[in-house]
Amino acid sequence: MALTIGLTGGIASGKSTVANMLKEWNIPVVDADKIAREVVNVGEEAYVRIVETFGKDILQENGEIDRPKLGALIFQDEEKRKQLNAIVHPVVRKKMLDERDKILKKKPVVVLDIPLLFESNLTHFVDKIIVVYVDEAIQLERLMKRNGFSQEDALARIRSQMPLSEKKACADVVIDNNGTIDQTRQQLLAILSEWDVL
Repeated sequence: MALTIGLTGGIASGKSTVANMLKEWNIPVVDADKIAREVVNVGEEAYVRIVETFGKDILQENGEIDRPKLGALIFQDEEKRKQLNAIVHPVVRKKMLDERDKILKKKPVVVLDIPLLFESNLTHFVDKIIVVYVDEAIQLERLMKRNGFSQEDALARIRSQMPLSEKKACADVVIDNNGTIDQTRQQLLAILSEWDVL
């Protein structure tokens, strides 16, 4: 029986670390963020609509979208964030499901790595949900260190997402990523063994 696993968490919660572990074990991972980056490449349909909506000020000199500039614009403004999501999400969703279906023709399991799985109401696309969880203090510290954000900027990004405590409550299983990488790996192994994936 084919199994689609939804992998989610919050910004800087360690979701990518878990996705990389899955790839090491040859479990196919469809990365929504990677697809979201591809669909806004110069000339793509979503790119054209973003420029029409937000103006040419968000472009770099080479014509590509200036991600930090667009990010700063939408993280402070709920309405603009909704506009951007309305352009990007349907395109990403279609591409992601196409990839999922293609993989499931050859393999019994696929993981959809979707940061906004709950926020975008995509839970019906998956059979099981893994949430990668960390305490907010650790999340904040990791995000500031990783991206060089001020505490204010880091908090704005964390607060723009559904709280991890709420995601945790909606999950089939939770990986507690407050500890070491090895502890995270052991938790993931236990889950995959229980679901007969490994």
